[in-house]
Amino acid sequence: MEKKVDQRILRTRKRLKHGLAKLMKTKSVSQITVKELVEEVNINRSTFYLHFKDIQDLLKDIENSMEEEIRRAIQEHPIERQDENVFFFIEDIFKVLHVEREIGIALLGPNGDIGFIHQIQDILEENSRIALENLFPGSKENLKYFYSFCLSGCLGLVKTWLQEGKGKSPEEMAEMTYRMVINTKEAFCQSASGFEK
Repeated sequence: MEKKVDQRILRTRKRLKHGLAKLMKTKSVSQITVKELVEEVNINRSTFYLHFKDIQDLLKDIENSMEEEIRRAIQEHPIERQDENVFFFIEDIFKVLHVEREIGIALLGPNGDIGFIHQIQDILEENSRIALENLFPGSKENLKYFYSFCLSGCLGLVKTWLQEGKGKSPEEMAEMTYRMVINTKEAFCQSASGFEK
C-alpha cells in the first residue's frame, strides 16, 4: 500500500517554495538567506532544515518539479506529425504555469537560473527533433534556426504572459502560441526548398 504524504509537510514545502519565488522577484538566489526566507513565510528555521539543506537545495527541488511536469506533458502529448498533439502539449504547459504562476515568474525572471532555462529548451528540442527531421528530411541542418526561433519566441511569450497577462486564460494563450508555432512551421516549409538549393 502506498504511503500517504502528510498534508502538513506538503503545505510547509509549498509555503517555502512560494516564499522563495516571492523573494526572487527582487534579488538573486545567492543573495537570499534561510533566515530571510523563514521570516517571509513565518516558519521556524529548524523546520526549513527538516525539508531542505539550503536555499540552493530548495531551488533545485522547484526546478525538478517543473522539469517533471514538462516531461509528463511530453509523454502525454508526444510531438508527432499531427499538429493536434502540439496544441494539447502547449495547453498543458500553460495550465501548469497558470497554477504555479509565482514560481514560473521566479524561474523565468531576471533572478532565475539561466542554466535551468537552457535545460528545459534542450529537453523540448530533443523531443521535437525526430518528428521535425521526419517532416523536413532535406532540411536537417537548417532546423536549428527553426528551433531557435520557436523556442526563443515561445519563451518570450510565456514570460510576458506570466508577468502581465493575468487576464488571459491558459487556453487563450495556448491557442495564440499554437497559431504562431504553426505559422512558423508553414513559413519554414515554404523556405525549406530554398535552403536546399
